[in-house]
Amino acid sequence: QGGAAGMKLWLYALGMCQSMFCALPFPWHGWEEKARDKMLCCLPVIGLEIGLLWWGIGLLAFWLELPGLLCAAILCAAPYFLTGFMHLDGFMDVTDAVRSYRSLERRREILKDSHVGSFSVIAMGLLMMMQLSACSALCTLTQLRALPLIPAVSRCCSVLAITCLPPMETSQYAQRKTHWGLPLAMLVLALGMGFWWETPVGIALLAVIIGYALALVRAYRSLKGMNGDISGYCISLSELAGLCAMAIM
Repeated sequence: QGGAAGMKLWLYALGMCQSMFCALPFPWHGWEEKARDKMLCCLPVIGLEIGLLWWGIGLLAFWLELPGLLCAAILCAAPYFLTGFMHLDGFMDVTDAVRSYRSLERRREILKDSHVGSFSVIAMGLLMMMQLSACSALCTLTQLRALPLIPAVSRCCSVLAITCLPPMETSQYAQRKTHWGLPLAMLVLALGMGFWWETPVGIALLAVIIGYALALVRAYRSLKGMNGDISGYCISLSELAGLCAMAIM
């Protein structure tokens, strides 16, 4: 009975995580407060789900022999549609805050402001241009092999950052209790699978980790705390780093 109850909590956690961080429906509905501590641990699983669908969309586009630029546009847009553009919202908010170069208090106010600033619009244009260019350079099916694991690795990094770094007082993660051991094990497993599958895949996943770390250092130093917007900012940049590594190889 205890095992069944524990499994039910994990199903609740997975459903809660998917409803918050993914645009795809999940058959297990409802909210269970006892499952809150397990919710973040499910984020890499949601990333793997998004990555597999991203990969499937890429395979379908190649199978249909779509024009190169159209195929690149589909690959570029797919992860954003699958997540409901959630992480892009964080990317834009953090860009406006960090690039304002104001006082810490003012930067945090800008972070919470719902208005869009010029810095975020410029950064969004550059992000889309870079991602489209990287996707257009994926000329073979072999180069798509890292797509299933890129979102999983970026979200492993996100859970580790949320777990290990002090949160902002207003963050939803301020009362978190997630342990870092499970997401770290998931990250090591994903990285090992990448190198086992093919060395370029493993290198692309390393690029995701490095990209996440560099983005995190920039945002965390500027805002002096961790929150969901910073997580979205780092996920967006780290996945771009992974795509660029794939394109180069």
